[in-house]
Amino acid sequence: MITRRKLIQGAAALGGLAAGVREPALIARALAASEAAQGRILVAFELSGGNDGLNSVVPYGDDTYYKLRPEIGLRPEKLLKIDDHWGFNPGMAGMHKLWKDGQLAIFHGCGYERPSFSHFTSMAYWHTASPNRGDEYGWFGRLADHMAPEPQPNLLVNIDTTQSLAVKSRVHTPVVFDEPERFQRRTLLQEKNVIERVNTAPTGNASLDFLNSVSHSANEASALVRQAWANYKTPVDYGVLPAQFPKVAACIEAGLPAQLYYLAFRNNAFDTHVQQPNLHRRLLTYAADAVHGFVRDMERLGMADRVSVLMFSEFGRRAQENTNLGTDHGTANVMFLAGKGVKGGHYGEPCDLTTLDDTDNLIHTTDFRRVYATAIDGWLGLGVADKVLKGQFERFPVYA
Repeated sequence: MITRRKLIQGAAALGGLAAGVREPALIARALAASEAAQGRILVAFELSGGNDGLNSVVPYGDDTYYKLRPEIGLRPEKLLKIDDHWGFNPGMAGMHKLWKDGQLAIFHGCGYERPSFSHFTSMAYWHTASPNRGDEYGWFGRLADHMAPEPQPNLLVNIDTTQSLAVKSRVHTPVVFDEPERFQRRTLLQEKNVIERVNTAPTGNASLDFLNSVSHSANEASALVRQAWANYKTPVDYGVLPAQFPKVAACIEAGLPAQLYYLAFRNNAFDTHVQQPNLHRRLLTYAADAVHGFVRDMERLGMADRVSVLMFSEFGRRAQENTNLGTDHGTANVMFLAGKGVKGGHYGEPCDLTTLDDTDNLIHTTDFRRVYATAIDGWLGLGVADKVLKGQFERFPVYA
């Protein structure tokens, strides 16, 4: 197996990471950064649109579930059963495998006080971990700031067409890309040579030095990502729609020093108001297969001990089905943590389906920031969750 060190050393022997990169020192810096960043990696995976938790992890042992959902309720014989009360949506075969291997933790009843039913508002609350008030910076960005109080190139990666609020940082400039093979600075042809050869020597002007540093880091990041993707090959099956996970795997294999990756299932895909059952099953198949494939790929790369995946959505769906055989925006939901280091099982108190709030929605039992805090302190081992989340939230005993 080609290790990260061998890959970078091989690139150095060829004289550069990508066509047009003429700085051998880039290779040395990338290798040094990679070896220095031997800490754990957290991958956050957002299911945009509001995933229906009740039809993802189904309480088939509760008769009230079928009273609330007489048409779209998933029948016991169709489920991937976990125990005598719970079963996975039949589309979640990938995550069912992780569950059987003890590598999946399910968190029940996740939400927050005074929930918003707006996609944009609620997602902003989840992005900032600041319900009903918001924050200038995202929780992932603040986490990066506490991990490295001084700018550290390539610590924080966001794979998407645009930057998420979640990764907005006071200190760090996130690496944001969608198509790794085309990842490069957008500039006029006349400016290209100047941009690629930006001066990094101190000028005595703090503002200019900062801009030069950001520009130089962008050049390095784009070269590293393009080469990582060009070299990445895997026999692991990520399913039909791998949801950006192979791009994360490529960066990890190549030794990019990032310890925080943020990606999303895009376009509010999980907003299943109409004819939900078949669509929802298909979407869950894509997501579950992608997560399972990624965990298995980390095992192939010998990185399984260093990587964990956090999976969530901005809200759940209403407890009752609607007249269009779908579900409308709701409140409490399930969250997941997956990976080799996870102590698999159920965490948190499931919502009581017989006791709904005054809008006929589930009453959340777990502040979603408890799961964030578990990932920050339990997995990354940083002891800074209270500072990042600006409050005290009890951790779950998910990690050794």
